[in-house]
Amino acid sequence: MGRISGVDIPKDKRAVIALTYVYGIGKPASIKILGQAKIDENTRIKDLTEDEVSRIRAVIEKEYEVEGDLRRSINMNVKRLMDIGAYRGIRHRKGLPVRGQRTHTNARGRKGPKKTVGARTKK
Repeated sequence: MGRISGVDIPKDKRAVIALTYVYGIGKPASIKILGQAKIDENTRIKDLTEDEVSRIRAVIEKEYEVEGDLRRSINMNVKRLMDIGAYRGIRHRKGLPVRGQRTHTNARGRKGPKKTVGARTKK
């Protein structure tokens, strides 16, 4: 079996978990996809037939934007915000938190490691 939307799916995991390896598919979406394809969630990927795999692929292609297309659209949305000069776009450009979090302390994940400003010694 192996690949769905250009991603290698682990063969020994349950189908509901294995589908989450595809960017843009979480557990709730995975459950919906398997329901539409009429496949049991607890089935291991290695036990799926080629017909079942093709049904999963068809549902994903028809209903969901995943992997490269999704990444591209997200990047285009962020670039659009930056280009029009929106507040959120400016925060993206400066590498600061976008959704209103405090920055006096914390926000280290977004701002990166601390840049210590040391006191200079007197001569």
